[in-house]
Amino acid sequence: MTATLTSFSVYLVFLMSIGVYFYRKTANLEDYLIGGRKMGSWVTALSAQASDMSGWLLMGLPGAVYLGGLSQAWIAVGLFIGTVLNWKFVAARLRVYTEKTNSMTLPSFFEDRFGDPTGLLRIFSAAVILLFFTIYSASGLVASGKLFESLFNIDYTLAVIFGGLAIVLYTFLGGFMAVSWTDFFQGILMFLAITIVPTVAFGEIGGLTSVVQMAAENGVSLSLMPEGFGIAAVISALAWGLGYFGQPHILARFMGIDTIKKVAPARKIAVVWVSISLTAAVFVGIIAVPMFPNIADSEKVFIEMIATIFNPWLGGILLAAILSAIMSTIDSQLLVSSSTLTEDFYNKIIKREASEKEKMWVGRAFVIVIAVVAFFLALNPENTVLDLVAYAWAGLGAAFGPAVLFSLFSSKTSWQSVFAGMIAGTITLIIWKESGLGAELYEIVPGFMVNILVIMLVNRFISQENEEILAEFKEVKKIYKRDLK
Repeated sequence: MTATLTSFSVYLVFLMSIGVYFYRKTANLEDYLIGGRKMGSWVTALSAQASDMSGWLLMGLPGAVYLGGLSQAWIAVGLFIGTVLNWKFVAARLRVYTEKTNSMTLPSFFEDRFGDPTGLLRIFSAAVILLFFTIYSASGLVASGKLFESLFNIDYTLAVIFGGLAIVLYTFLGGFMAVSWTDFFQGILMFLAITIVPTVAFGEIGGLTSVVQMAAENGVSLSLMPEGFGIAAVISALAWGLGYFGQPHILARFMGIDTIKKVAPARKIAVVWVSISLTAAVFVGIIAVPMFPNIADSEKVFIEMIATIFNPWLGGILLAAILSAIMSTIDSQLLVSSSTLTEDFYNKIIKREASEKEKMWVGRAFVIVIAVVAFFLALNPENTVLDLVAYAWAGLGAAFGPAVLFSLFSSKTSWQSVFAGMIAGTITLIIWKESGLGAELYEIVPGFMVNILVIMLVNRFISQENEEILAEFKEVKKIYKRDLK
């Protein structure tokens, strides 16, 4: 207990020091929200992937594989494909376009890109971000509660409070730079833990023969297509990849990279990281079957694996990786949510003449407000990390994914088309989920498809006719091609 607590304490002090350091470096709102657009390849890549995967990588995915067998690996396949496509087709173009429009948040980008004179796109986008990011942040607090509850035998509520306070503090202080640099180090630690732990555990249990034998005895299938796992289930799992195009906390990393020439090396780093990490997380779930045949909470298999195999000092460091995974996502979500409230509500609706310093402090205050709301949602320990992440991921992907793609590749799309598509996609997703149909087909699929169809339909009647917007689209294409050379 003492060794583990010491490891955690040292790690948390390190994170706080990063927050304090960048508090002194943060001079204006652009620095606080997107790091002044001067992030390098390594920090951009690892912070994007660390903030993407969250506690879901080390708890949710292994737990799903532990319960459902190797068929759950289709989720990892979908996420890998989505990661590659997002870096390949969205990253550089979004970086160029958001600088051209001087946009620091996704809602403001939509408004500026499509020339919405009403503000409806910005307001609706901001509301969607706040709704689903609050749910997403709650998933991280649930994960932190389970982690501290397991390690220190403390009350679940106290565990959630402790984890939440640590995350809020360095996000409050340092903003985007603190979040990105802490995510960089957290990404390294997560990678080491998710590769070292299953490798050692595989040897401890006697290798492949033991895994196969115990999986069969416990009724866990090692087939990618077991009986009862049909095409709809495969589509649902692969559809996780669609979510990438609409995740504001990942897209913010693309906005903050120094130049688009750094996107290609960042993409290579990100793809290697995510491919190895997802594969290792699947193996954790499979190896856990013979190690812990009767565990009460499947999402704690990684925690139990570390506690069983490693000594407390090394185990403490590896367990800190779980905290890293949790923190690296919540901090990004808190920052994006606070930036949305600051830029898209406070500065546009409440006080247009606010100074840079005032907006920074408003942003910091909103970090606390959102964290408090997420905390109350996380108080129910029966919530699972996977279920909360799945809903939030689908909501953001279905609402924003098509809008991002049309903004970058379609010059004729109007703000009315995008607004109608967002509303239709979001409503479809919520109805699909709440009606129970999500158990048959992941709700992101109908939400995403309806969004695209509505945009295409409305475009046939109301297309983009603003000459300035059309000229800007052509100019961005020229800049993109020129800067890539």
